Amino acid sequence: MTQIRFGCFLAPHPPQEQFAIARRVDALGFDSIFTGDHVSFHNPLYESLTLLASYAGITSRVKLGVGVYLLALRHPTIAAKITSTLDVLSGGRLIFGVGVGGENPKEFEACGIPHNERGARVTEGIDVVRRLWKDSPASFKGRFTQFEGVSIDPKPVQKPAPPIWIGGRSDAALQRAGRQGDGWVSYVVQPERYKQSLEKITAAAAAAGRSLEGFTRGHLTFITMGKDYESAERVWVEKLSKRYAQDFGPLARKYGVIGTPAQCLEQLGRFAEAGCAYFILDAICDPAAEAEQIEMMAAELVSKFKAS
Repeated sequence: MTQIRFGCFLAPHPPQEQFAIARRVDALGFDSIFTGDHVSFHNPLYESLTLLASYAGITSRVKLGVGVYLLALRHPTIAAKITSTLDVLSGGRLIFGVGVGGENPKEFEACGIPHNERGARVTEGIDVVRRLWKDSPASFKGRFTQFEGVSIDPKPVQKPAPPIWIGGRSDAALQRAGRQGDGWVSYVVQPERYKQSLEKITAAAAAAGRSLEGFTRGHLTFITMGKDYESAERVWVEKLSKRYAQDFGPLARKYGVIGTPAQCLEQLGRFAEAGCAYFILDAICDPAAEAEQIEMMAAELVSKFKAS
């Protein structure tokens, strides 16, 4: 039977609060701590890899994941250097989630990256990062990046390399996951679509001659737990509508994991039946309530899934 794993996606807080929650997640038995990534967004966000580096010395066990890094906004050689360093400093705990993004075109403008090149840049950038992680010296000749005889050291601790998980739900993202990924992270999908997406990933991997042995099947889960469904739903809609500057009201019953612990457990179970083996739980709530939500998730969801 596939073991179900759990990550915890943290919202931004003042530094000492952020560190206290990270330490608690490490102690509670979650498998990883995740953060999101934008250069510019509707709300304040820390730079993702800098934030994960700040966790490296205050946690000892959890993996440190970015879900997902907008690789097109950075030069992949620099990204390879930063992630190599982070993997070394954390003792081999990096999960490098990578995605295309694009919902905020202004950050592409600010970084001087044509919005319509983002997919091609990510596809090539993944190959650049892997090449620099592994080869000494490395050479690469692509559309956006070319170099000859370059070595980035120290190399990552994880061998053969840190896992690269592909984020997204478009057909292009699913193709990329099958061709290049060590894992996949979905978001805002229903279990039926999740299962169909895994079939597309499997087909893309087969066409590329790749085995998916060891491939991680993940889902970024927008979750709100409460005393009843209705009160939890109100919080879920309010907070996500503010985060993404759009109305999430019509999306709650389709895409949310919402309600009492028993209701949330049942909703996660449908994803597990569809093939998900790694839930990245993102507690949708007031910042002041996040620590309490995390305690509830650990007691009511993580421990019960692991016990079963």
